[in-house]
Amino acid sequence: MDIFCKSLSPRASANAVRKSLFSGKRSAGADVNSSPIQALKKARHCSETGNKALPTSHKNLFNNIEQAIETLELDDKVADGSRDYALPTIPGRHQDLRSISPEVMANVVSGRFTHVFSDVTIVDCRYPYEFEGGHIKGAVNLFTKDDVNALLDKPLNGDKRHVLIFHCEFSSERGPKMYRFLRSQDRELNKNQYPALLFPEVYLLHGGYMAFFHKFKVKIYVNFC
Repeated sequence: MDIFCKSLSPRASANAVRKSLFSGKRSAGADVNSSPIQALKKARHCSETGNKALPTSHKNLFNNIEQAIETLELDDKVADGSRDYALPTIPGRHQDLRSISPEVMANVVSGRFTHVFSDVTIVDCRYPYEFEGGHIKGAVNLFTKDDVNALLDKPLNGDKRHVLIFHCEFSSERGPKMYRFLRSQDRELNKNQYPALLFPEVYLLHGGYMAFFHKFKVKIYVNFC
């Protein structure tokens, strides 16, 4: 069964990406105007207007961080600024997260993006009994924070492009929550190497397992336990 990508809307705006990059726990309705670049400039201004001038090393650090943030905001790249996103995205309910359609997920499962990235982990955040009742082919069941956090402990090939796709039943609560948690933990783990991340390219399946199942009930895409 051939599944083709439908015409998709342009990627989410840089503002939406900006919200997810620097605060994994920020809600979808957070104030976009309080951006990281504005906070950084305010902090630098406060430092420079103090009693002592900033040391050159501190000024260079501010400049480097500011440049990194501006690159991510303007170029709309993955969360470490290293490359463009591989998958076409659509506007989703959670505007601070990158969402893909069930059609794109089907293409991922069928291997149509293997020439773009070398590895993908589909993270099913539903409870085990839900997962055992049926799940997307190749998905892993990680439904606790400890489970998701364990992803950061696994050794990765530095040259390997590893993509994560989160979802739950409807991708309404559990999937987005774990997506944000993973990003927050990844940021904390790499805070001294900003903007480096172990998993800079993460997506959310729009509509979750339910939307995918309704479109692709065939065995090639869904495993029934």
